[in-house]
Amino acid sequence: MRNTAKISAAVLAAAALTTGLTACGPDGDSSHGSSDTSGPLVVAASPTPHAEILNFVKKNLAKKAGLDLKVREFTDYITPNTATEDGSVDANYFQNQPYLDDFNKKRGTHIVPVVTVHLEPLGLYSHKVKSTDALKSGATVALPNDTVNEARALKLLAANGLITLKDGAGTEATPQDIAKNPRNLKFKEVEAAQTARSLDDVDAAVINGNFAISAGLKPATEALVLESAKDNPYGNFLAVKKGSEKDPRVKKLAKLLTSPEVKKFIQDKYQGSVIASF
Repeated sequence: MRNTAKISAAVLAAAALTTGLTACGPDGDSSHGSSDTSGPLVVAASPTPHAEILNFVKKNLAKKAGLDLKVREFTDYITPNTATEDGSVDANYFQNQPYLDDFNKKRGTHIVPVVTVHLEPLGLYSHKVKSTDALKSGATVALPNDTVNEARALKLLAANGLITLKDGAGTEATPQDIAKNPRNLKFKEVEAAQTARSLDDVDAAVINGNFAISAGLKPATEALVLESAKDNPYGNFLAVKKGSEKDPRVKKLAKLLTSPEVKKFIQDKYQGSVIASF
């Protein structure tokens, strides 16, 4: 998201994904979200862990609560928000507050959080070394290229002594904000969804938790370094277009997503790779 070309490419890719995934989502139908709050609640989500958590709710909790839940999976970080904004879906579940703030600012959208559900710790992974000490001078590290996740990745590297950021480097930090780079690390900026796929082409990659899990990685045991959950601002939440927060279907889903049953599901299934935030 560093320039117009990147945004255009991402939008085109997202449009293609929307066409394909809407037709072949888990529910196998073509219903969309609408202003009719008596109909199904259609939620856009990343496949892992968001859609998995939602599908657990759908299978085990929604019927008893009187909620008709439809889950639509998307593999990019753009379409879920644009679809929520234009009403193609009723809500989404895939993002954190810094990312949403940046998205709303740049896209002019009006998406708001409803309830925070979980944290996916960002991690540094490698197919070539077993520890950060083994990263050689001049090693190439892949970073997610969207504003928030790139800054988050750089903060992870700084917190573990691989680089030092300039004073004041915040949620929009880029490699240009690096003050000290003792190992002369080189950085390859790629779309967040591609970071795991880049592991064979780079020495290490900083990967979002959901993409790490989707790629078969185990963040709790395989990450060279992992974000701390303490005071972490990157919890993932259920979100809607402003004005839909009081939709009774949304309220039902928010309650179910923060239930003891969902907490146990997260703990049992993800074993610390995804952490309940409630």
